[in-house]
Amino acid sequence: MQDNTTDELAILTPLTRRFDDRAALAAYVAGLADITPPDNPSPIIGGRAAALSLLAAISPAQYSATRNHLDGAVTRLSAYIRHGVLTLDEVRNRALDVVAAPKQAEKFIQELAWRDYWQRLYTASPDAIWVDVEAYKTGFSASDYADDLPADIARGATGVACIDALIATLLETGYLHNHARMYVAAYIVHWRQIKWQAGARWFLQNLIDGDPASNNLSWQWIASTFANKPYFFNLDNVARYVGPDINVSAADNLPLAHSYERLAELLFPNLSSPQAS
Repeated sequence: MQDNTTDELAILTPLTRRFDDRAALAAYVAGLADITPPDNPSPIIGGRAAALSLLAAISPAQYSATRNHLDGAVTRLSAYIRHGVLTLDEVRNRALDVVAAPKQAEKFIQELAWRDYWQRLYTASPDAIWVDVEAYKTGFSASDYADDLPADIARGATGVACIDALIATLLETGYLHNHARMYVAAYIVHWRQIKWQAGARWFLQNLIDGDPASNNLSWQWIASTFANKPYFFNLDNVARYVGPDINVSAADNLPLAHSYERLAELLFPNLSSPQAS
């Protein structure tokens, strides 16, 4: 058998490492992947230096107090953890270094522990994260949910203003705040009755920090196949956490503009009294 290794190495060309701007970098990478370059590259800057700069700025106490707000003190470290630029160990150690007492970093470290737990489940059973851990607790069976993501959701053209704004952020930046991910996921599964797997695949296609374990098991938690009840929300909840840049007028978000009691009746008519999360 002929050894073609030398010939193959000879035709390899080194990758370009320096660019005039991020648009040039995006165009170069898109060319390597044979895809259309984005109009506006994600604002997420890669590399160890960028990761360490963000790590140095974390505030575990403020994170604990404000993490549910879209303008809260979240770390934006997820992409660097996902791609191995930072380890969970060094993030935890930094968190402990910057607090006056370990208790102040407790919630922050709990979130790191969840990520580690999900990774261990994924490592043990890579295919299992795509299968319902348990049955839906929504009054519906899995067969009642559609298999495919509708085009209007993929485009961010659902007609529900706050959901469309969050989807636009996802498509434009490759990132969503965790609370925003919960809103979009719950809308897809419970309002539109789409299987969580369809939404999970879509998120992984668009999230720069898309991690199969954290992503899929979070979707299952929303759906109730990895929790004891479904997660859902109403417009008042969105208005509390998203800030003034998101349209939360009732007229433009009618499917969400109900009390939790009424939403439970609309979304889960086969259940007696599902509780809001």
